[in-house]
Amino acid sequence: MFVDEIVIYAKAGNGGNGVVRWLRERSRPLGGPAGGNGGRGGSVFVRAVRDNNVLSKYTGSKIFTAENGEAGSGKSRFGKDGEDIYIDVPVGSVITDMRTSRKYELFTAGETIPLLKGGGGGLGNERFKSSINRSPVEHTDGKPGEEGEFQIEVELVVDVGLIGQPNAGKSTLLNLFTRAESKVGSYPFTTISPHLGDLFGFIIADIPGLIEGASEGKGLGHTFLRHVKRTKMLLHCVSLEHEDPVKIYEDIRREIKLYDSVMLEKPEWVVLTKKDLVSESDVKKYVTFFEKKGSSVYVVSEYDDASVKKLSDDLVKTLREVENSASIRSLNT
Repeated sequence: MFVDEIVIYAKAGNGGNGVVRWLRERSRPLGGPAGGNGGRGGSVFVRAVRDNNVLSKYTGSKIFTAENGEAGSGKSRFGKDGEDIYIDVPVGSVITDMRTSRKYELFTAGETIPLLKGGGGGLGNERFKSSINRSPVEHTDGKPGEEGEFQIEVELVVDVGLIGQPNAGKSTLLNLFTRAESKVGSYPFTTISPHLGDLFGFIIADIPGLIEGASEGKGLGHTFLRHVKRTKMLLHCVSLEHEDPVKIYEDIRREIKLYDSVMLEKPEWVVLTKKDLVSESDVKKYVTFFEKKGSSVYVVSEYDDASVKKLSDDLVKTLREVENSASIRSLNT
C-alpha cells in the first residue's frame, strides 16, 4: 500500500541526571565530591531513502522516541549518551512541524536533517566544587528532549520523464523497465495522467502524450507540461513508424520551449522506438541525425530485450553518478 501522507509524534531523549557521590579513600577519610554528569539524550533525525513505500511501515506505530541519556555515577563517571534515532522517509518528502509550521524538504537520497535535539545531561556534584565549597551537595537534573508532531507529505521526485507524442511507445518502455503495467494501446491519448514505475529506486514517469498546440492548452496540454517541469531528466521517445520522426521530435521541443524554455535545459536522451517497423538504413539515418545534434541516442524495440536492457543499464548508471555527485556537493556546502 502506497502511503503519501502521515502524521507522527516524535520525542528526543531526556538528558540523564547528574548525581551526588563521594570518593572515600584511606588517605582522605572525609572524601571528596565525585558525582558524574548525566549523558545527553538521543536526538531525532529524518533521512531520505529510495523507498517510496517506507511510510506504510509506520501506519501501525506512529510514535518515535530516542533513547534517554543515563544518569552519572560515582568516581566522576559520566552517564552514557542516549542513542539517536533516524526516521526514514521517501525522497521528495516535505516534513512540517505542526506547532511552528516550519517545513523541511528532502530531495536527495541519503540527505539527513536534524528534527529534534536531545536534552543535555545534568551536572554531578563534582562540578560544583570550589575553594569555598569543598563538599558540594548540589547537582542538576537532565534537560528534557524536544518533542512534537510532524506531518510527512511525499511529493514524488520524478527522476526520468518519458515524453513524446501519443503512441510513441512510452507506456511500453515503462512496462519493460519497471513492470508498472501502464495501459498500452494503439490509439492516441492512452495515458491521460502520469503512470509511475520504480527502476532500482529511481522513479520513471510515463507522461501524457503531447500534440501541437499543447502550450496553448490543446489536447492534454498543460497537464503534460506541468509534469515535465517536475522531472530531472527526459527520455524523448520518437516512434520510427512516422513518416518524418525529426519533425515529430522538433514539434515537441517547440511546444516545451513555448511553455517554459528553461525546461529545455534538462538532460535529454533520444529513444527511437519501434525499430522493427523500418529498415536498418532508415534507423542508421536517424541515429546519425540525432547524434550530430549532440544527443545520446538509443534504438529500442519491445521485441529486442538486449536494446531495452542496454538503455536501462546506462540510465541507472547515469542516475547513480548524478546522485553521488549531488551528495558530494551537499557535503561540501
